Amino acid sequence: MEKKFSKGGKASKRPSKQRKYRANAPLHIKKKFFSSNLKKDLRRKYLRRNFPLRKGDTVKVLRGRFKGRSAKIGSLNLGKLRVYLEGVQVAKRDGTKANVHFDPSNLQITELQLEDRKRVKALERNLKK
Repeated sequence: MEKKFSKGGKASKRPSKQRKYRANAPLHIKKKFFSSNLKKDLRRKYLRRNFPLRKGDTVKVLRGRFKGRSAKIGSLNLGKLRVYLEGVQVAKRDGTKANVHFDPSNLQITELQLEDRKRVKALERNLKK
């Protein structure tokens, strides 16, 4: 697969072109893929459906083996489009623990970290309209 980015894959129906678009996207576009939907009370409060994830946010897992679990975001891997949660680990065969990665689409934000002024301004933008 040629490692070139073109915006044409965004509109394609072909799954292979969709995967290529997501894999080869530059970081300023990949950042937009790191959005998860907000809990219903947060939706009403901020008049938004989703918001970009950030380290320190509390999220709930909606799909997979850890469904229903709530945890804080430990780290984000922009390159591989993965989210790692604090305390969500699996035991490997040799006895060590390994972090489990999640796709942002399988998470729901239950609590936002509002220490960053830039982030607070982004949330308040919708409230002024």
